[in-house]
Amino acid sequence: MESTRVFGAKLGFKLSIRSQANVLSSCKPFRFPPTSFPGKPPKLVPLKATTNTLACEDENNRKFKKMEPSEWGHQFIDAHVDVAEMDSLGREIEALKPKVGDMFLSSSDLDSTKKNILFIYLLMSLGVAYHFEAEIEENLKEGLKRIEEMLSGEDDLYIVSIIFWVFRSYGHNLSPDVFKRFKGENGNFKECLAEDTKGILSLYEAAQMGTMTEYILDEALSFVLSYLEPLVASWTCQPHLSRRIQKALGQPQHRNMEILILVAMEYIRFYEQEEGYDKTLLMFAKLNFKYLQLHYLQELKGLSKWYKEKDFESNLPPYYRDRFVEMHVVALAYLEPNHSRLRIMLTKMFVLQIILDDTCDRYASLREVESLANAIERWDLDDPMDGQPNYLKFVIKFIFDTFQEFEREVASELGGSYSLKATIEEFKRLTRANLQLAKWSEAGHVPSFDEYLKVAGVEIAVDFTLFGILVAMKDICKEEAVAWLKSRDKLAILMHTVGRVRNDIFGLKDDMSRGYVTNSVNCYKKQYGVTEEEAIRKLHEIVADAQKMINEELLKPINVPREVLNAMATCGRMVFVSYETDDQYTRPGGKFKNDITSMYLDL
Repeated sequence: MESTRVFGAKLGFKLSIRSQANVLSSCKPFRFPPTSFPGKPPKLVPLKATTNTLACEDENNRKFKKMEPSEWGHQFIDAHVDVAEMDSLGREIEALKPKVGDMFLSSSDLDSTKKNILFIYLLMSLGVAYHFEAEIEENLKEGLKRIEEMLSGEDDLYIVSIIFWVFRSYGHNLSPDVFKRFKGENGNFKECLAEDTKGILSLYEAAQMGTMTEYILDEALSFVLSYLEPLVASWTCQPHLSRRIQKALGQPQHRNMEILILVAMEYIRFYEQEEGYDKTLLMFAKLNFKYLQLHYLQELKGLSKWYKEKDFESNLPPYYRDRFVEMHVVALAYLEPNHSRLRIMLTKMFVLQIILDDTCDRYASLREVESLANAIERWDLDDPMDGQPNYLKFVIKFIFDTFQEFEREVASELGGSYSLKATIEEFKRLTRANLQLAKWSEAGHVPSFDEYLKVAGVEIAVDFTLFGILVAMKDICKEEAVAWLKSRDKLAILMHTVGRVRNDIFGLKDDMSRGYVTNSVNCYKKQYGVTEEEAIRKLHEIVADAQKMINEELLKPINVPREVLNAMATCGRMVFVSYETDDQYTRPGGKFKNDITSMYLDL
């Protein structure tokens, strides 16, 4: 079929990456850390003492768990993307764009408005909505004015669910009462709805948008799960639909929108197998996907050079998680080509976070963490760092150098210095949280869950990332955005609660293997006197409730551009990529590996 030709190598892109066998010939083969398997002790590496005064005593008996190098090495430095081909692809996209835009129906009748909302869902799912934001905003505004009239008498579960999902996705608080029409006289959802597989799948997705008091959506979720899970197990529906249901059950679209490009890749495959798909729209989506894929690879190439030049492997013992490529995948949460600077700076911020975290959590003595925290608190870029071990000098210099890079990038922008200063203060707060956790760890102290969350919630770095995103964004009033973020502390607390708890649930085995007992699970067990199994179950409930409260916060009126709110919402959902079923930064096989292969290698 002609429409499939633009999805693979037939587009003619000239991409070459040096053979992995050559690139990684000097590296050990990738494998999970030993502690990811029960019964195996962690690999402990003794280091020789140095002559440095602060480090001498600490180094004599220091042991740490060696982390394996990245499976990817520095191979993406050698990736080649033909810029002329990218330009050609861009021209093809621009040529098709008006034709896709014309698919919005211009008639003002109710049926046309309804079809336009359903078309918006298609654009979102295919990853091309950002091309048509003006048209989308206009149609949503028109649809919202006539929503009651538009849905009056509508008894198609798929249509009602999709319309609800679209409006909620764009921050419009459409009432869940629209689903009451699908209940029977007994107050339960009608059993006949189960015959509409796409309908109940769409209701499942809509139910993910609920808040704490929208009980009808809780009922809807229970209802659809009782049908979707057996349906997947029996493989009685069409293969492409069964695959879509499986994906949704593992990661609902609402929570998986943070890496929209990967969602788009899956949906393109699904849409192509649907009856009556539009060839022009499919072609446009495939061209757009390929363009973004190459654009991201070009970014990764430049970032890989930056990362290699830092020379972590020569300056640091192998205690840190070498997950640079995985971090760029997570930064793809910000889909649009014009967010390139945001993705690049965000990737560097993730590297800052993981180096700080692993230094404090996996290697440094308490005295060294205190020394590091003092250096960050002083923020003296000319600090000679006398008396500190060489590895710690390197860490501090890397932190200062990276923030100086940020300053050179944004200082000339309106509010750039102000927002950067706020981000530095958040980084200091992040470092203080790391120090407090190090003190608890040194003492083997397990605080109450509430006390732990106040500190460890900051340490998960969601707050720092939120401020960093505002620094990196272009064409916004940064001072206004920073002030708004500071006023929405509940939103930040909810986001870092989700991140912290999910991190700790999936990182528990690794923590315990290193003798690190200060963890959400252990703290919850202590405070409430429950078993580990019960604690984990309760923590999952806390995450689910926090997610509902985040949904509610994102529906509140705002006094900043929606682009800012969308950026915050995306950050809040990114954690689900990293901790979907495991701590994928510590054990990066599986989904992360598949995502990297799909994005950067399968071209």
